[in-house]
Amino acid sequence: MTQEQVVHARGTRSHRTIVVAMVVLAAVLLGGAGLGLALTGAGAGAAPTPAGCGGSNPKLTVEGTGQAFGTPDVLHAVFGFSTTAGTTSEALGQNNAKVTQAVTALGANGVTARDVQTTGLTLQAQYVYPHGVPTLTGYTATNTITATLRNTATAGAAIDAVVNATGDAVQIDSLTFSFGNPTTVEDQARADAVHQAVSHAHAMATASGRTLGAVCSLSDNTQPGGPYPNAGPDFAQNAAGSASPVPIEPGTQTETDQVTLVYALRSH
Repeated sequence: MTQEQVVHARGTRSHRTIVVAMVVLAAVLLGGAGLGLALTGAGAGAAPTPAGCGGSNPKLTVEGTGQAFGTPDVLHAVFGFSTTAGTTSEALGQNNAKVTQAVTALGANGVTARDVQTTGLTLQAQYVYPHGVPTLTGYTATNTITATLRNTATAGAAIDAVVNATGDAVQIDSLTFSFGNPTTVEDQARADAVHQAVSHAHAMATASGRTLGAVCSLSDNTQPGGPYPNAGPDFAQNAAGSASPVPIEPGTQTETDQVTLVYALRSH
């Protein structure tokens, strides 16, 4: 073979090698793209239905109720201030002064402005009825504020300060307790509710000659709760005349939770 033929042969083999390499590279790229599409498709799909939970397969639905107990650490006090005068401006002016005194007293006892809220305001004409004829005697202004007392240890002193500052114009409409951070006690109640539901499910499945399959669903049925009442106007009127700070006892508060649990049922 001449030198020219040898060079030509080597060139041909090099060309074929490049072509083969390009084909292999294209196959790898296409395969990788296909794999990427397959993975993307698998990841985008919905979660599969647990075995036995679909269609008309037999299921068991149970409910559980759980409770947890804790000591509330926030007190909500609702104060009503009433003043009566011959004109509307006088009645409102006197009332504004009483509310200002109350807010100042609360602030001096550690209650911040963000924890004092106006929750009601009324102005009513007052009449007497001599011989059945209505006669206007004046106007009564009533302003209601709600104070959130975040330290139950000093709440009694704060309430006493409001009463001393405003005198007969004030009435404590209600005292209610709540948790500043209810998450812990609420989660304890939820866990207790789930444990009860699971126990009921096992008992019912055994009694029916079945065994429990997968959990098809679990839902929390509890509605958010609010502050719990502790004392009303009668308590407030008696406390207003006391010479010492009002004793505040938060006691123990119960949180309740309800859940619904659905199981698939299997034959033995």
